[in-house]
Amino acid sequence: MTEQSLFKPATIPDGKRIVDDNVYMNNGEGGLDPVETIKPQDLLQDEVVRKILGFWIAASDQISRLKEHVVSDLDDFEALLAQEYDTSIGGKRGNKTFFSIDRLFRVEVRISDHIDFGPELQIAKALVDECVNDWASDARPEIRAIVNSAFQTEVEGKVNRSELIKLTKLDIEDERWQRGMKAIRDAQRVVGSKTYIRCYRRDAFDGPWSAVPIDMAKA
Repeated sequence: MTEQSLFKPATIPDGKRIVDDNVYMNNGEGGLDPVETIKPQDLLQDEVVRKILGFWIAASDQISRLKEHVVSDLDDFEALLAQEYDTSIGGKRGNKTFFSIDRLFRVEVRISDHIDFGPELQIAKALVDECVNDWASDARPEIRAIVNSAFQTEVEGKVNRSELIKLTKLDIEDERWQRGMKAIRDAQRVVGSKTYIRCYRRDAFDGPWSAVPIDMAKA
């Protein structure tokens, strides 16, 4: 039995249509091409792509189910742990790490918040611009660079969060600047979060950890 036969691919349509007993394939422009007019290498490429997608989609579905099982197992464990101490776990879960007894295996759970910025950010920009313009030639070039980068919108209109955070860490006493930094902090909103699960292993209790990848680029 081959390795592939142990893994059932998802069903992928073959792209063919029968019209008046003739076989056609959908083309990339919404039309139909008779199969006999399509180059053999194009038909082979189509077959290979559909075969790969079948396995890829099946693997993606398995990974989704794996994550569900992992989260469920960890939740069940934490519920038992809470029961041991006669309490309950509620609210937002934080980062955590689980170890095997021999310390050769570990599971990490990391929560990453998605941050967006509200209308206070425009107030912050006005205050910061006012400061920089008033300082004129006295403003340090690196401050100007960070300001320009921080408020420049990126893909999908998102601002550069890391540059905005850099601004709030600058030691500037100007009262307008301080109000601008407060506006930046007040503008931050958590609009969602994502849970990341990573597994690691090592050969000895004092050896280096190696990640167990579920990533085509790292496999």
